Amino acid sequence: MDAEAADVRDPGLQPERTTLAWRRTLLSLVVVDLFIWRSWLTSEPTSAQLVPGLPGLDYQGVCALMAAAATIILACVVWIRSRQLHTGNAAVPASLLAVCTVAVVGLGGTAIAAIAVGG
Repeated sequence: MDAEAADVRDPGLQPERTTLAWRRTLLSLVVVDLFIWRSWLTSEPTSAQLVPGLPGLDYQGVCALMAAAATIILACVVWIRSRQLHTGNAAVPASLLAVCTVAVVGLGGTAIAAIAVGG
């Protein structure tokens, strides 16, 4: 077995299925993001502003901004991984998995915080 053949993980449809799974995951995260934004936009204005002079930047606003940041990071990860899978079947780089994990955990924590603060 030559070294180049050992680098190919699955010559079948696995890269296409992986790309579709990453896109479905991103879609579900966008839905969570939209729920957080809706919660923020429909909440009663509070006097507990974190930054004076920026209306609406209360705890709900911070949750909404964090959710948007996590979703943007994950969209970049999905785009990068899709490009990698179009060029070959190499394994996912550890740095890409670490960034993805941090963003997903951050988005989950943001969703929990938005529910707790909004309730």
